[in-house]
Amino acid sequence: MKVPAISAGHSPANPSTVKSGKPRRRAIANYRRKDLVGYGYIAPAFLVVGIFFFCPLGLLIWMSLHDWPLLGQPTFRGWDNFLALFSDHTFWESFWFTARYTIIVTPAIFLPAYVLALLVNSKLPGTNLFRTIYFLPVVIGLGTASLLWVWLLNDQVGPLNQFLVTFNLLREPALANGDTAFLAVVAMVVWKTVGFTMVLLLVGMQAIPPELYEAARIDGANWWKQQVRITFPLLRPTLALALLMSVVGSFLAFDQFYIMTGGGPHNSTVTIVYWIYRASFTYFKLGYGAAMSLVLMAGLTFLSACQFFFLRRTSD
Repeated sequence: MKVPAISAGHSPANPSTVKSGKPRRRAIANYRRKDLVGYGYIAPAFLVVGIFFFCPLGLLIWMSLHDWPLLGQPTFRGWDNFLALFSDHTFWESFWFTARYTIIVTPAIFLPAYVLALLVNSKLPGTNLFRTIYFLPVVIGLGTASLLWVWLLNDQVGPLNQFLVTFNLLREPALANGDTAFLAVVAMVVWKTVGFTMVLLLVGMQAIPPELYEAARIDGANWWKQQVRITFPLLRPTLALALLMSVVGSFLAFDQFYIMTGGGPHNSTVTIVYWIYRASFTYFKLGYGAAMSLVLMAGLTFLSACQFFFLRRTSD
């Protein structure tokens, strides 16, 4: 019996591979169909981000390269708006003032927020009521809160002003002096935002297993050692998030200074965003304001990236 010869370059077909070809193609088609369905679900989000973020960002970059008046034809200037920042004394003064405000207001928010979070995380009676009371200022708009404090510090009818004058803690209107106006804004912001930071820290504390504290108490660890060895390390991601939100919000401060101080007295409380607003809509230098906005956005992006890098590194 003769065996049929197999020509070179040809091999007999394997039935298993022939049979498995169609299911494999069918599986690939199913995966592609699922990918298309997934893209369809996220397409509205991409559309919203593209319309409300990337398009305005592109226009902002284009404006920063031009001398863009409020009325009239824009003139291309290239990098001149960015180079002008180096000789703008008002910009650098507003930057250092905003940095000083951030350095002062951030711990002023975190310390009472941490203490309040510890209190409302306890099993004391009336805890739920105090949680609500501490959080109430958060639901008030920042503009409304600023107007409320303007009335409280009014030198004619303000009850807080009368209280401070009675105890010789204030000798002139609070918002008429640069230092007291700055402290008044800091006090208002702490009163307004400490409840939100308290809630963030409270959520992080409640996520810590109570068994860890029980084991630490059995081992003889006091309250302070429990905070240092358990609460602080496990609360680090929440602290990083709250810190990032506080720093970014402080560098973007505008409403409170615009309403309470108007940048005064004598331009002593002008923040970066306030100066961007003035340059754009008071002096009608929209291109220069766009350049400052891009520099501010780049700085905040860098700070956020450093924060996330530090958080990931410490978590590892």
